[in-house]
Amino acid sequence: MSEPSNQTADAGTGGDPADLERRIGYTFSNGALLVEALTHRSYLNETREPGVKDNERLEFFGDAVLGFLVGQLLLERFPESREGGLARMKASLVGEDTLAELARELGLGEYLRLGRGEERSGGRQRKSLLADAYEALLAAVYLDGGAEHAGRMVEDAFGPLLSGVANGTSGRDHKTEFQERVQALCGAPPTYRLLAVSGPPHDQRFTVAAFVGEEKVGEGCGRSKKEAEQAAAREGLDRLAPSDRAGKQ
Repeated sequence: MSEPSNQTADAGTGGDPADLERRIGYTFSNGALLVEALTHRSYLNETREPGVKDNERLEFFGDAVLGFLVGQLLLERFPESREGGLARMKASLVGEDTLAELARELGLGEYLRLGRGEERSGGRQRKSLLADAYEALLAAVYLDGGAEHAGRMVEDAFGPLLSGVANGTSGRDHKTEFQERVQALCGAPPTYRLLAVSGPPHDQRFTVAAFVGEEKVGEGCGRSKKEAEQAAAREGLDRLAPSDRAGKQ
């Protein structure tokens, strides 16, 4: 059992940090870093737990780590892009809206250590608080495991969004849009199935299919299952568009 679970078991946060470790695919050697990343200043205002820090210092560092790693990812994926285009894509990716959405996908809010007042006022779903906590978590991974693990976390989270920002759209992902449209049309969300995994362990490619009911409506490949699902959702959106328009006529 990982160290952070023991350190936060009596904190009344709701979620077990060990579950969060599984969600991000990383287990901390220094559990105190994870505890710090999950601790909001409102918690310290209402507790006398010794030696505990809030996550503001990690959030500060995480902002720099995120900018560096997203910049590196953009350079690798778009080698022909110029500075202006890269800057535009980076600004879209590291904005508060995108970070908060990524935090929600992780369920990060349920693991935060909040004061009672912040809890009652809906802090676990507050956009600014979630975005800051995401940056703090990334900083904690970087400090505990180095650039390789932090870079993998960034690539898994932001890789699926790159096609959208490259096309000049917002950081909103195709998977979310696809789910909303299928839900509206059919009353049930789409499902995804992993079709194949190819390539060596350090450079794998995943192939995923998107289904509406039992009908396959899209297929995509990517460097992670999440990226492949995004590509499949994008194809699914393209196939839905004609029938969707017909239904609105």
